[in-house]
Amino acid sequence: MQHSQPVIQLHMPPGRPWGMPNLSPFGTKLETYLRMAGWAYESRPADFRRAPKGKIPYVSIDGRLLGDSQLIIEELERRRGNTLDSHLTDLQRATGHALRRTLEEGLYFILAWQRWGEDSAWEVYRPVIGQSMPAPVRLALPLMRRSIRKSLWSQGTTRHSPEEITALGVADLNAVAVVLGEQQFLFGSQPSTHDATAFASIEGIAAFPHASPLRSYLLGTGNLMAYRERIRARWFAELGPGIRD
Repeated sequence: MQHSQPVIQLHMPPGRPWGMPNLSPFGTKLETYLRMAGWAYESRPADFRRAPKGKIPYVSIDGRLLGDSQLIIEELERRRGNTLDSHLTDLQRATGHALRRTLEEGLYFILAWQRWGEDSAWEVYRPVIGQSMPAPVRLALPLMRRSIRKSLWSQGTTRHSPEEITALGVADLNAVAVVLGEQQFLFGSQPSTHDATAFASIEGIAAFPHASPLRSYLLGTGNLMAYRERIRARWFAELGPGIRD
């Protein structure tokens, strides 16, 4: 039984930098899911002080604040009679879960390193991340960068050489490419919640205009780039084609 449409307010970083849906991969993931699943929503500014888990994006659903993109998706899926994942087999659900964890617990930290860690990339990223913040917070960007670089060392990513980090990222992307194959979506002709995650990860690397071996590898993968273009054309047509070089 289909439940009534809740009032959803989506709070995430403002703007569409470099033509990507959102600066945050998790913001892109969540908005892609909302569009794929047909949920009506309103975009609102994000305020870390109101974020339920101290992170963005977050949503207000009928006035109730909820954080974490995956928990938000799971809550909305519970409210649907016919979910976005209804057509998946148990094996596909397990594969999708494993891919999501690979991308969000592995590749995400490589993406963060490419934006916050490397000096040349930081020069590209800094003015854009700064524009998404209130002026007082913007002054703390050097401290934020130092903290994130420290967390990437503690997490383990930056204990590797740049070449090793790139190889790990290539392996993650290749896993998605193998599962996708020549299909329209990860598991056939219909999208699932896992496509929102995969697209967000691919978009976060492809749209960031800084040359890197990992981005060069991604731009050369025919099926992943075609997949990215299909999703952008269908659910983010207002953004036009994404940059490819």
